[in-house]
Parts: sequence; structure tokens; C-alpha cells
Amino acid sequence: MEFLNDNTYLLTEMSEDKTYAFDKSNPVKVGGLSPSNERAFLNALLGPNGEEVKYFRAGSCCHFKTPNGLVGDGGLLDLYRVFWEGASDTLDIYINMYDKGDLKIPLGLKAKKK
Repeated sequence: MEFLNDNTYLLTEMSEDKTYAFDKSNPVKVGGLSPSNERAFLNALLGPNGEEVKYFRAGSCCHFKTPNGLVGDGGLLDLYRVFWEGASDTLDIYINMYDKGDLKIPLGLKAKKK
């Protein structure tokens, strides 16, 4: 994975799946067992018109099976609320920090560029 800076991934591919990141059955898979990977993904996002986004962690949810879990064979997703100036509501983004996957730009959002 390439980085824009120490705490921001470089995202170059747009997801074609409307459930990617927005549905607990299709979370962003950042891997690494670290919240810093989650933040590096979120830091890369921009609003639909290039707005700077803000986010907060709403909590953990949604137990799932994974061989990469810290205890036993499971993990929990982290739920983040994402918003920007002028947004009428927050977006829920589900992130899996246990497993790695291709990181993409969720539909309707943009990503920071070099």
C-alpha cells in the first residue's frame, strides 16, 4: 500500500460496489490490527465535491469470523461516522482491521491526491 504521508493512504481505485464500506457485510479491510491503519484510510477520503472530511469512531460492532482475530477465531468491525461541511448527515463506514483487502474509494466520495 502506498502512502501520501505518514498517516494517509494513497487511494487510486474507485469501488464499483455501492455496499463497499457502507454495509457491515462489505467492510474496508485495512489489516494490521491497528487503529492507525483505519485512520490512514479515513484520512485519505474527501467529500463528494472535494470537501475535507472529519470522522469519529462510533464504536465496535458486528462480530465475524477471521483467522486473524486477537482472541479465538473472531473480530469486531469498527464503525466510523464520516461528515464534511455542508453534509446533511453522517455516513457510516465499517472497517475491518484484522484482514487485508484492496483499499478503494467508496462510491460517492473522492480521495486526496499527490
